[in-house]
Amino acid sequence: MNKDKYVFAQLVEFLDNNKFRHLVDKYGGNHYVKNITCWNQLMALMFGLLSNRESLRDVVVALEAHHSKCYHLGMGSKSIAKTTFATANQNRDYRIFEDFAFFMMEQARKKRATNIFKLKGNVYAFDSTTIPLCLSVFWWAKFRKKKGGVKTHVLYDLEAQVPAFFHISTASVHDSKAMKEIPYESGSYYVFDRGYNAFKELYKIHLHESYFVVRAKKNLQYRCTRWKRRLPKNVLTDAEIVLSDLNTIKKYPEKLRLVKFYDDEQGREFAFLTNAFHLTSLEVANLYRNRWQIELFFKWLKQHLKIKKFWGTTENAVRIQISATIIAYCLVAIVQHDMQLNRSTYEVLQILSISLTDKTPLRDLFEKTYFNDVKELDYPLLPGLYD
Repeated sequence: MNKDKYVFAQLVEFLDNNKFRHLVDKYGGNHYVKNITCWNQLMALMFGLLSNRESLRDVVVALEAHHSKCYHLGMGSKSIAKTTFATANQNRDYRIFEDFAFFMMEQARKKRATNIFKLKGNVYAFDSTTIPLCLSVFWWAKFRKKKGGVKTHVLYDLEAQVPAFFHISTASVHDSKAMKEIPYESGSYYVFDRGYNAFKELYKIHLHESYFVVRAKKNLQYRCTRWKRRLPKNVLTDAEIVLSDLNTIKKYPEKLRLVKFYDDEQGREFAFLTNAFHLTSLEVANLYRNRWQIELFFKWLKQHLKIKKFWGTTENAVRIQISATIIAYCLVAIVQHDMQLNRSTYEVLQILSISLTDKTPLRDLFEKTYFNDVKELDYPLLPGLYD
């Protein structure tokens, strides 16, 4: 059925064009547009991201080289000029792309829903990654005296293995400040690294009748009120505690659970705070252990964000590019699920990067590519998942 269609055009069929058109109309994205529409812009962005183009010029050159195919790739029949593309990225309302990214995340999560942890609620990891920017160009993103950057704060669904929410801020915003943006769900579990020891926000999670697991800081002040004596292997402490610092008590006035776990691989001890008293101590440690998935997602995200190559220098352009990158990731995750591919998301991305302009049915493309020919994205934390 797709024998005569390009691979990129087959991918586009998995996108909800009607939903995107609704968002374009909502924000007036195509008003007074003569050349590149919002849909053409999204297609060009995704083509550049999925084919690993290094710069805006690189994207335009690649599209010009395949000019005769552009109409059938879904990008219209007119050539996309570099200036026109840059102007669209800088001036179009980023909310069109951001809202569509949220829609794609929701669709991917619904399709890929699993129950890996055997818990009643969803399981999320929340963290951020900093994307460095040239301060002389991205003046609005001042980070330090001579540095610029933005942070992408991501709530990652550890069971569906796709993002569930993201928030963009300048790099100067502390990680814990973004916790107030999280759309908390009753009964769900939220896993944090030790940069998120913000007890006021953690107490908010508790009041939402949700659960958290956060790596405790070494200078935590507390006193034990009860502890378990019979502990599983590698669990050093499983105790009920109350905080002893007056300012911290005001922020979190109720009891907490402290679990100390020894990791044999690294020969190190880790301490976790949680309000999930119903979990076993090993389940608490396992929840934190699985947060490495968000680090893998960040590695991929930063590899595909070529913001330093000037796809657009305004805050609007940066937001559009980050949103388009997340849309592309969710699209591939949906394709992987719907086609029941026996490949990881990263293998699928690698195969697509060199095949977008081929006329090969997607099923044949993924089944006939040898695993040894595809380089998996490096797992940055496998030697020590708790780092």
